[in-house]
Amino acid sequence: MDLLEPNRVREELAAVSEHWTPRVVGRVNDQYVKVAKLLGELVWHAHENEDEMFLIVYGDLRIQLEGDREVRIQAGEFFVVPRGVRHNPVAAEEVGIILIESVTTAHTGDVVVEGTVPIERQLRSA
Repeated sequence: MDLLEPNRVREELAAVSEHWTPRVVGRVNDQYVKVAKLLGELVWHAHENEDEMFLIVYGDLRIQLEGDREVRIQAGEFFVVPRGVRHNPVAAEEVGIILIESVTTAHTGDVVVEGTVPIERQLRSA
């Protein structure tokens, strides 16, 4: 990652080979900038101390929220899941996203499942 060169989001997304496996492509102070491809659903979880921003590059993402609520976001839109809110991202078709998260944000928050990706693996591919 060259800090003095622009990042090309579509190229960064093209380098992602596994769904639900965020890849760190930048850092702004204490926030990571990540790209990921999503398909299917992840897992219900919450980040107790951090907000999480989803910016859609392509596709249509549905984020289920606690209390039988949900939000739909599409290319060019973003949504911030407030800290402590249980949520579950769902993608009927492949979605390319940019995530903005604190460096302390765990991939699946308060839940660890088989698909949980530790930050070391997210950084290794950067």
